[in-house]
Amino acid sequence: MPPTTPLLEIRGLHYSVAGRTLLDGVDLALPAGQSAAVTGPSGTGKSTLLNCVLGLIRCDSGEIRAAGRDLTRLNARRLARHRRDTMGMVFQFGELLPELTPVENVALAALLAGVKRDEAFGRARGLLTELGVPLEGTPTAELSGGERQRAAVARALVNRPALLLADEPTGSLDGTNREAVADLLFSLPGQWGCAVLVVTHDGSVAARADHRFALREGRLVDEAAEAAEAAQAARTARTLRGTR
Repeated sequence: MPPTTPLLEIRGLHYSVAGRTLLDGVDLALPAGQSAAVTGPSGTGKSTLLNCVLGLIRCDSGEIRAAGRDLTRLNARRLARHRRDTMGMVFQFGELLPELTPVENVALAALLAGVKRDEAFGRARGLLTELGVPLEGTPTAELSGGERQRAAVARALVNRPALLLADEPTGSLDGTNREAVADLLFSLPGQWGCAVLVVTHDGSVAARADHRFALREGRLVDEAAEAAEAAQAARTARTLRGTR
């Protein structure tokens, strides 16, 4: 894929439910090796946006291209295969199986994708070691919150996705673990060459992203561009006052 081609491209995305419009013409382009964060209060449609990208929710109209395929044109089987092969997902509460060890949780995702057992467990051990998570002998339920979330990141990475999505990945963590997990997530584009899209209500987490957007009234607002426009307007106002 040429480096100028967005790995994730959303055009004119619309979605309404129960008479309420959550997404009203959302546009987003995110290349490989970069990250984006979407902020906004609960209920504004941030998780809905991720679920549309995953194909778990079918949008009313618009186009979602991920890793070279238009997801809105794929049938259920092809969509599931493309999601498995190109995407990883980190949930707010990890969604790991508590009775399994971390290495079993991570390897399971690879096994379900058709990876052979030895390779699946090898990948899992390598990722967990790199991320500083205990491998075996301890059920996942007994890990700390930060360890569980790092294990969830390892599970999302085990199939080597081109696109990593995260839904409030630090929302259930304390301050120290929040910082560590946020640092980890936003380091991945540089380390792995993937694209990372995070939705969060936490501005300090979002500030780490290469691109920061706010979801307002169903549309994504580029906060850097908005700040630049506000600064320019302030400079213009000062200039006008100085000429009086």
